[in-house]
Amino acid sequence: MVVAPPARFGHFRRGESVSVSGVCLTAVRSGRDFVADLSTETLTRSTLDLVARGEPVNLERALVWGDRLSGHFVLGHVDGIGRLLQILSAGRSWLYRFSVPTGLSRFVVAKGSVAVDGISLTVAARHPRAFDTAIVPETRRRTTLARAGPGDPVNLEADVFARYGRRGWRRRVRPSLRHPR
Repeated sequence: MVVAPPARFGHFRRGESVSVSGVCLTAVRSGRDFVADLSTETLTRSTLDLVARGEPVNLERALVWGDRLSGHFVLGHVDGIGRLLQILSAGRSWLYRFSVPTGLSRFVVAKGSVAVDGISLTVAARHPRAFDTAIVPETRRRTTLARAGPGDPVNLEADVFARYGRRGWRRRVRPSLRHPR
């Protein structure tokens, strides 16, 4: 995959990790364009195999230790593919509704974080098989959400703290509930 980023991105170094529409990829050469190999695993678990030549993607460099953190921790490890179900105008913003795969739904909670195509978002509302996010004009303008339409697939990443928190909850609390002392 070759991505031609805006000039503000500067040059990429070989071995550098970069998020492309929410998928962590490794630069295979240094230069102005970001160039990465895509494994079968990446193509199977993400929407990158659907990206057409010339189509825009969300691009973000990895956090550098000591930099200011804005948003939540997004690792670029796609947990599942959802679909944009609906876009509703909400005054000067929009409400986007996305489907969520069954196995991932337990990690998506109201007022929690979720990454959609690498965009750090807050879950505004939770539904049985979907969730809503409120999208402000700046987010819409600076991401691929402005071009997205109902039915479009998206890469989803659950909040890492929700994922590991649930795992710890199952290990520490549930066994004690099953075996009272």
